Amino acid sequence: MRGAAGSPRRHPLRRARRAASVARAARDGARRRSTHQASRTYDKDKTMAFPLSDPNAPEFTRRYVNLADPRLGAQALEASDDFFAPKERMLNPEPAVFIPGKYDDHGKWMDGWETRRKRTTGYDWCVVKLARPGVIKGVDIDTSHFTGNFPPAASIEAAHVPDGAPNEATKWVEIVPATTLQGNSHHYVEARDANAYTHLRVNLYPDGGIARLRVYGQPQLDWAGASRSALFDLAAMENGGYVVAANNQHFGLASNVLLPGRGVNMGDGWETRRRREPGNDWAIVALAQPGVIRKVEIDTAHFKGNYPDRCSIQAAYVQGGTDSSLVTQAMFWPVLLGEQKLQMDKQHAFEAELAALGPVTHVRLNIIPDGGVSRLRVWGTLDK
Repeated sequence: MRGAAGSPRRHPLRRARRAASVARAARDGARRRSTHQASRTYDKDKTMAFPLSDPNAPEFTRRYVNLADPRLGAQALEASDDFFAPKERMLNPEPAVFIPGKYDDHGKWMDGWETRRKRTTGYDWCVVKLARPGVIKGVDIDTSHFTGNFPPAASIEAAHVPDGAPNEATKWVEIVPATTLQGNSHHYVEARDANAYTHLRVNLYPDGGIARLRVYGQPQLDWAGASRSALFDLAAMENGGYVVAANNQHFGLASNVLLPGRGVNMGDGWETRRRREPGNDWAIVALAQPGVIRKVEIDTAHFKGNYPDRCSIQAAYVQGGTDSSLVTQAMFWPVLLGEQKLQMDKQHAFEAELAALGPVTHVRLNIIPDGGVSRLRVWGTLDK
């Protein structure tokens, strides 16, 4: 029997059962959507512990200091054009970001250096003063987030101008030939010039934007003419010290402890994840020059609820081998500084507590059991 509309008449009990089934399905679907949304949110939150360095990057990015780091004194001096994004932004030590919907008076805000669309012949360029004169080992031309506005190619020239800035008479030497670029990518290029330079000229063919420029090299200092009685921070990045290895860098790079000045916040230091197993965290530092350690400073600036409970330092004079081979050896190095209690947000100086080990080339900083350190200073006299 059919109703007035011609549709089959359903029994009231069947209609009730069907309604209950539909309600259950709706609740289950909502629960699944909620769980899926929570899962996506959780995955997004997990990315907060983002990789601090590209594991596929060449060795020179880990072995050498970024001579284009403004925290060390690098500057973007002049550019042919920076209409869409200022040249200084290209040297920002932080990873480039993309902010959807952010615009300024010139158009879409981009985290890097970006020139206007070139309607004439020629190409755009930017002159960069390096933080220190140095031998350049390699560069990273990073086009992160630049997709339809990256340059098809780029090259880099270098010059040695010890006094003042480059001018029309400056002789430029090509250290990175014209290289094809892709959008939203890192471009690692090894440099094979053994000369020391003070300035670079980055050329974009013909225009566009790059997010970051990293210039990895060995700072050149006149160590031969340096006083043998003066104290030098032998671990300082600007002097040529570098981090060989660290067991964990979850929240902050170990290399940050070698930067000049005091840290500006927790992110400007080295911080490990929370240790849930026995042992302690550590970082191995290669000194800029062999020397006798006279004083050590460990700064926990900004680390308050997450500073290490204690610290110690081992040291050794290492000859031969590779950086990776030092990791195992370092466990057995002599103790330079026995375990010392640390306090939050404080500079700790140790001098009388240091053992007389003679000249050393490397130190291993142990933080017990984990936590964050802002800066490490290793003051010493040069080995005679």
